[in-house]
Amino acid sequence: MPRFYCPTPLQAGDVLDLPSSAARHVQVLRLQPGDMITLFNGGPAMAGPGGEFDASIERMGRSDVQVRVGLHHAVEREATRVVHLAVGMPANERMDWLVEKATELGVASIQPLMTERSVLRLNDERAQKKVAHWQSVAIAACEQCGGNRVPLIHEVATFANWRKAWSNAPSSLPLLLSLRAGAAGLRETVCDSARLAGAITFLSGPEGGLSGTEEDAALACGFTPVTLGRRVLRAETAALVALAALLQ
Repeated sequence: MPRFYCPTPLQAGDVLDLPSSAARHVQVLRLQPGDMITLFNGGPAMAGPGGEFDASIERMGRSDVQVRVGLHHAVEREATRVVHLAVGMPANERMDWLVEKATELGVASIQPLMTERSVLRLNDERAQKKVAHWQSVAIAACEQCGGNRVPLIHEVATFANWRKAWSNAPSSLPLLLSLRAGAAGLRETVCDSARLAGAITFLSGPEGGLSGTEEDAALACGFTPVTLGRRVLRAETAALVALAALLQ
């Protein structure tokens, strides 16, 4: 059945209007009254009960869709590890691709960063629009892949401001993607299951990586340098390869 994110309280028997984005999607698919869909509401806008709900279409308006909520299914397809990604934003449409694929892999949240080598520079208004767009990309990816928890896309931050906030309240194991000599292999680090039992924050740079100053600052607040091997990957590829290893 088609799946839709509905960030409102859901309960069997309720009749409600779908959010505008979901309603448009239903209309594009040319669904009709009586057709069945799946709803889920776990994500940044609603701390839902998890799982997903059956729902039947009751009415199709010109711009609205009304549904009746059916049975709740306590099914989850989330990653066994909680991994937060802090990433220097790649340029052009590569950030869209990164958000989509990271969501499919099961990332818990994404922190877009402006670093010394970042090509993408956003002022406040443009940054807000970008974050809203990336959040919609994550929602669409969850609808497609079967995830019931939409990752939170944080507001864009400079590396310096984010590092200060993180160091004041670290809540997960910090790993830094680095080409420095002596960096541990990520695969070997992931195999240390006792060390990686809790949440992880994975920090990855933009094209060209983090600057030496930024890496030093990350190491100073507890990040462990890790490497993906001898090949130099594109910024968005490196982040996804790391997520795939961490979320296995």
